[in-house]
Amino acid sequence: MEVVFFRCFTAMSIAFVSLYKAKVSWIGSNRKLLFLRGMFGTIALYTFFLTIQNIPLASAVTIQYLSPIFTTIIAIFLLKEKVQNIQWIFFAISFTGVLLIKGFDERVSMFYLGIGIVSAIGSAFAYNMVRSLKQKEHELVVVLHFQIFGAITGLAFSIFNWQMPSFQDFVFLVLTGVFTHFGQLNLTRSLHRENIANVSILNYTGLIYALAFGYFFFGESFSLLSLAGILLVVAGVVLNLIFGKTKTAGILPRESAVAE
Repeated sequence: MEVVFFRCFTAMSIAFVSLYKAKVSWIGSNRKLLFLRGMFGTIALYTFFLTIQNIPLASAVTIQYLSPIFTTIIAIFLLKEKVQNIQWIFFAISFTGVLLIKGFDERVSMFYLGIGIVSAIGSAFAYNMVRSLKQKEHELVVVLHFQIFGAITGLAFSIFNWQMPSFQDFVFLVLTGVFTHFGQLNLTRSLHRENIANVSILNYTGLIYALAFGYFFFGESFSLLSLAGILLVVAGVVLNLIFGKTKTAGILPRESAVAE
């Protein structure tokens, strides 16, 4: 939770500065949705950090990237969004790739597998809250309220078990917040502008980055099945995007962009 605090506090500070420069009120008007976005986002973040710290990076990301499946299912009920039957096939292709990458890793216990699934479901609910706030709140406001909730929660749960980070750790913690801010901002922008299924499936590409970082920085190896899984994930992403673009081009009006 201390990592959650530093990550969210840094991103929160950047968001406050950005809102001040944009002359936009940070308070927001959709308090309930903003609160739920912050709550689900923080749950997903904390449980994701738990998996990262206790199982291999690629495995942790693989489990968390089940979230697009849950995101699409939840969006059907909450946002009344429709998914074409063929898109479920593309999801299945990517999901099969995730399973191949995951494989049968003995380093992943059932407990942390369950924690990872909780993270994926939390992310799915958070994405749907973000989508519900499109054209209702400035995207920086949506990002900020998540960071505020995470910073307060992280501090509350870690203040009595505080461990002072070394200088190097402090730098890494700050950079985590910096990269997170821009990642969350662009994710919010994409969810405000595009169909949620198309956005969520793009998150699968992060799995490729995770495998690369795990290999080059943490010495985590992966098998030929993992490489085959990567190809399936990419194939599912590309096919879904091509199909979605074909179905919407010239049919649905472009959503108006949220004010910068």
